[in-house]
Amino acid sequence: MPTAADLGAIVLTLKLAALTTLILLLLGTPLAWWLARTRSAWKGPVGALVALPLVLPPTVLGFYFLVTMGPNGPIGAFTQWLGIGLLPFSFAGLVIGSVVYSMPFVVQPIQNAFEAIGSEPLEAAATLRASPLDRFFSVALPLARPGYLTAVVMGFAHTVGEFGVVLMIGGNIPEKTRVVSVQIYDHVEALEYTQAHWLAGGMVVFSFLVLLALYALNPTGRRR
Repeated sequence: MPTAADLGAIVLTLKLAALTTLILLLLGTPLAWWLARTRSAWKGPVGALVALPLVLPPTVLGFYFLVTMGPNGPIGAFTQWLGIGLLPFSFAGLVIGSVVYSMPFVVQPIQNAFEAIGSEPLEAAATLRASPLDRFFSVALPLARPGYLTAVVMGFAHTVGEFGVVLMIGGNIPEKTRVVSVQIYDHVEALEYTQAHWLAGGMVVFSFLVLLALYALNPTGRRR
């Protein structure tokens, strides 16, 4: 059966995933809208930067988070100047690392949904004297609902399954930075395979149910 430490890791992981997904929706929506609509020469570099975590090893990201947020890094110097201390090995550091690492899993589905809308619905709304904000909230957002559903599910699930980034930037502090993936690693290191099976099996079931829900709730994805 799961131990108290296992349950604490589960609660912390769910808290991290929920907060990360919420932040990514707030930051990712305007970014995805800009990427979907702009003709700027910056679209390619910005899109590549957003997608970078897809191909970059998590330990590389974690290492540079440690360097930049450490006492000699620019972010670390700034946070110390603000009086909030250093971010590595804290929950706030985990959130920042998770936001960056899970960004493409939220931004890209929303961007694809905005691009699939096309310009005709927005132009039709403009002929009815709808303002840009009205066109966005009344036309674009409802039509992009499948993309948002995919973004929420994939962003949450990807954050739950993180290991390399959270271990590098958060370490292994119980009730503070020890998430489920790190807890499984601890069990395996200690040869506690029964406890590791409980958590690992739960992750397998969770991942399957997430994908099943995504296919069940997103008819557009099923047709494709």
